[in-house]
Amino acid sequence: MKDNALAMNNTEKWPPLVRGLIVSMIAALCFAWLGFTHEAGTSYGALSLLPAALVITMAVVTRKTIESLLAGSLLGLLLIDPGNIVTPLADISLAVMMNETIAWLILVCGMMGGLINLLARGGSVLSFGNVMTRIITSPRGAMMGTVGLGLVVFIDDYLNSLAVSSSMKKITDTYLISREKLAYIVDSTAAPICILVPVSTWAVYFASLLEDAGATTSGKGMSLYISSIPYMLYGWAALLVVALVASRKLPDLGAMKKAEQRAQAGQPIPTGWEDPAEPTSTSNTPAWLGLMNFLLPMLVLVFASVYYEIDLLKGVLVALCFTMLLYSVQQLLSFKDQVEATLDGFKVMLYPIATVCAGFILKEVNDQLGMTGYIIDTVTPILTPALLPAVVFLVMAAVVFSTASSWGVFVISLPIVIPLAQAMDVPMPLAVGALMSASAFGSHACFFSDSTVLSAQGAGCDTMDHAMTQLPYTLIGGAITTIGLLVAGFLFV
Repeated sequence: MKDNALAMNNTEKWPPLVRGLIVSMIAALCFAWLGFTHEAGTSYGALSLLPAALVITMAVVTRKTIESLLAGSLLGLLLIDPGNIVTPLADISLAVMMNETIAWLILVCGMMGGLINLLARGGSVLSFGNVMTRIITSPRGAMMGTVGLGLVVFIDDYLNSLAVSSSMKKITDTYLISREKLAYIVDSTAAPICILVPVSTWAVYFASLLEDAGATTSGKGMSLYISSIPYMLYGWAALLVVALVASRKLPDLGAMKKAEQRAQAGQPIPTGWEDPAEPTSTSNTPAWLGLMNFLLPMLVLVFASVYYEIDLLKGVLVALCFTMLLYSVQQLLSFKDQVEATLDGFKVMLYPIATVCAGFILKEVNDQLGMTGYIIDTVTPILTPALLPAVVFLVMAAVVFSTASSWGVFVISLPIVIPLAQAMDVPMPLAVGALMSASAFGSHACFFSDSTVLSAQGAGCDTMDHAMTQLPYTLIGGAITTIGLLVAGFLFV
């Protein structure tokens, strides 16, 4: 009996690893066989879906994000050229690291991590948490306060994911709200809210894409974007659902229920998760001054980003320099300590940065396989004008969910979707609203998207735990969006 019990215990300790290895080995054999039998120069067709399907399966089975992404990428390359995967992997990795978007992301996330750690090291985050703890007097207030702060920080989803979660972590811990729920609330006010605000990185980027794709004339991209905001139904649906969750009108569902039961038992932090050490200031800084030391850098960050045409990289650079000057004047930290705090914060962000980079590698593999084009070509014959908005949302949401590329994938899809909408006389704001809804849903729901990874990192929980606990709510928002776009399609087309 003891031997049987010991064997069962040993099995329970590492079944995800074993299952992951078995899935990988079987998939590698299948992908290699498919690669050798595929006729060179022909379309991969449905085979292009396999790497993304493998990534999602392995992520669920093993609960490992980076490993699943890399496995999907490697096996995708095995499908493309079974006899040579080292050179293509090296070429794609180099191309990704030289990509301007990736370089921007690494610098922004790293410096944001450095800024937040610097604020924590100087005692400013603690001061903000202490003040908010006196203002907020209930768990519902803590959650609604997080929603409110997320609505205020609308410039960029990265800023929202990192700044809001780090700011509210102490308050939600005080009221025994699970880190997973904090991550969900923050994630729901990141990309879904950014698409609804014309003064955001999303609006600026997509307005230029709309002009390039011929959806409107030059210089009118932002006007079209603004007229599409009422039809960006996923943004509105996500806001409705998170408000219901925060106000406790919508019950805890699925894995979120288990996380909240654990938190109510006195453990808001997930088992096995350890927050990075956050040494606080030992100076006798007055509470009001500590609060100002937190708010001023955040305000500088927002206003500098707006001043530099919604460029978060320039905004965080200005805010970091301002904070160092502010701390130096007050002699809160020496310059050496400030530099060390900034570098330590950068190091904390290495895992989420690596995850996003792995996601970009997978996207490049999917692009070589022609996944996005295959999906669009498959559904195009069944489209009707009334169905186009809902179908575009469902298809593009699935593509973004599979690739975690809420921006890059639309460079490929917009030149296809926009002419379709024009040929079918679908109102352009409705078509653009469906596309933006798909982008926001995919970013919100994807297990390995940048906003999912950063929200989990900022809140202090595992990425897969965050993804699985918020999935029921994203699906509710997706269902509301689909129904709304169907109704809009039959009413306005």
